[in-house]
Amino acid sequence: MKVLKITPVFLLLAILLTSCSSVQVASDYDREVNFNQYKSFAFFKPGIDKAEISDLDKKRILRAIESEMQRKGFTKSENPDLLVSIFTKTNENINIYQNNMVGWGYGWGWHPWYWGSGFNTVNRTSEGTLYIDLIDAEEKELVWQGMGTAALASDVDKKQERINEIVREILEKYPPEINK
Repeated sequence: MKVLKITPVFLLLAILLTSCSSVQVASDYDREVNFNQYKSFAFFKPGIDKAEISDLDKKRILRAIESEMQRKGFTKSENPDLLVSIFTKTNENINIYQNNMVGWGYGWGWHPWYWGSGFNTVNRTSEGTLYIDLIDAEEKELVWQGMGTAALASDVDKKQERINEIVREILEKYPPEINK
């Protein structure tokens, strides 16, 4: 009967682990813009300086963006077509899972019949949202914005990997598929 009590814990753990690996992504863009005109980029320092995260995490994010933009065929330039800026938000989520399952069954020992009650599990996760803004360098207007929300890695060794995943999934939405 202990199997019945332990199984919900393993199920909950499996759900938590799989939910931590997902990134919720959305994007928005100016429908009047021809995105084929953009070939080069640079980082918009005033916008990046306002992001309220550590300098180390900023470097991680900027490295990931640079890598993804170059993978898409963009070149980093002193005279860019697009300016890249970032904005971040962080939330701490506290989840309380209640298992109020009350059961009975047959067990071993002096009192083979038992009556069991449920248990509670508390889980804390840090969740971050990264906004990547692409600004037309000539017009100084926002033309595309991508947003990704995901659980953050607390292990330093996994931070860059997690940031790379978040940035990759956000920039998969660029350029937008425009229905003509």
